[in-house]
Amino acid sequence: MYRGQIVIKSGEEVDQMAAAGRIQARCLQMLSGMCQPGISTLELDRAAEDFIRSEGGVPTFKGYRGFPASICASPNSMVVHGIPDETSLEEGDVLSIDAGVTYGGWVADAAITVPIGEVSEEAERLMSVTRQSLFDAIDQARPGNRLSDISHGVQRTVEEGGLSVIRTLVGHGVGREMHEDPQIPNFGEPGRGPELEEGMVFAIEPMVNVGGPGVRLDSDGWSVFSTDGSLAAHFEFTVAVTDDGPRILTPWHEDLA
Repeated sequence: MYRGQIVIKSGEEVDQMAAAGRIQARCLQMLSGMCQPGISTLELDRAAEDFIRSEGGVPTFKGYRGFPASICASPNSMVVHGIPDETSLEEGDVLSIDAGVTYGGWVADAAITVPIGEVSEEAERLMSVTRQSLFDAIDQARPGNRLSDISHGVQRTVEEGGLSVIRTLVGHGVGREMHEDPQIPNFGEPGRGPELEEGMVFAIEPMVNVGGPGVRLDSDGWSVFSTDGSLAAHFEFTVAVTDDGPRILTPWHEDLA
């Protein structure tokens, strides 16, 4: 069923997406525990693919528009879409990990940013504010609200924290396809856009820089960096709008510090 171009999922379909989301969340929890100085992002990628396939899922990202890996691994000033390689992570780095799982024909998409060993106060603040902005945005994913209420929830928290929302990267609908309508900016005035209703499912994903909001695309055609070289963070959940409130389908926050 469609509302405009937004695909409405039935309760059973949301449950099926939640099954994919449980695999995805356990994958991110596993990878978070592996993130220590000396490990390479290629090792993380291999572990993710092995885990996802062992659970009966498929890594959604691998081969998507030619992307060569199962996860996006983006350290420090790299915001998103980092291609895993053999470079070892170092003490003080921050790493954003984004992964998708397709299971039973349904996609779950989520991301976390994790510290590598001891990190700076600036990095801790970045991760804390960005993570909180995700939860504040999700709280707006309720029937009767408007799509831009989600966007405004991110922007308000990020800017109150003295950080910058990246304006050229967005969240999105998700379901049978990884990218469905609508696009969901991380900024905007509240009370605008389509009215939210039960059965809408969104990938809500704040992407935030310590410095200015500008980003640039690397020569590899995938990796996106902050223009000024400042640290960046990325947190994401797949979330269903229900009559009982927002339902997080990729609960990586459970059992994480």
